[in-house]
Amino acid sequence: MNLLSQIINRSSVPAKNLHQPAPTEAELEQILQAAMSAPDHGNLQPYRFLTIRGDARKKLGEIFASAVKSRDPNVSAEYQKKQRDKPLRSPLIIVAIAQIQDNPKIPEIEQMLCAGAATQNILLACHSLGYGAIWLTGDNAYDWSVCEPLGLDFNEKIIGFIYIGTATEATNPRKTTLVENKLQDWKEPVILKTAI
Repeated sequence: MNLLSQIINRSSVPAKNLHQPAPTEAELEQILQAAMSAPDHGNLQPYRFLTIRGDARKKLGEIFASAVKSRDPNVSAEYQKKQRDKPLRSPLIIVAIAQIQDNPKIPEIEQMLCAGAATQNILLACHSLGYGAIWLTGDNAYDWSVCEPLGLDFNEKIIGFIYIGTATEATNPRKTTLVENKLQDWKEPVILKTAI
């Protein structure tokens, strides 16, 4: 399958369908090399990555359970358990982190987009190597009580938790949109009507 076909046919695999084996160390290095080839204005490399695997996944689950209890003291035990079990759904999690730098020429949005592009490259590299992956966020990604124990600094933000493993079930092809529904041929300035 050529590169373009791989990109077009990539789809997210539900985390519950991701099992061993996870990428090897050599494959993980390739995946992260692909991440670091993302477009990067000024070559700031405004990102870093954490790998979470083995028993560390249980520790992350405890952080998730504690965070949800902090957000909602009345949370049900069932939902707290669901949070605790989340990281156990796949053998490897990569936490993609944006490192926002103070740069007068490169605004925060461009740095966030670079980190997002790096994260997309992780998904593409996993697919290319035959692994399933899914990019997840949710409240935990934006909660300081999760970010702090993961070692994030105040200038850092979680872009996503990338769950990775071998897919145990075939994924359904993504619902596609016709290109013509997303493409417009611009010809001249648009004059917006102002409210009276």
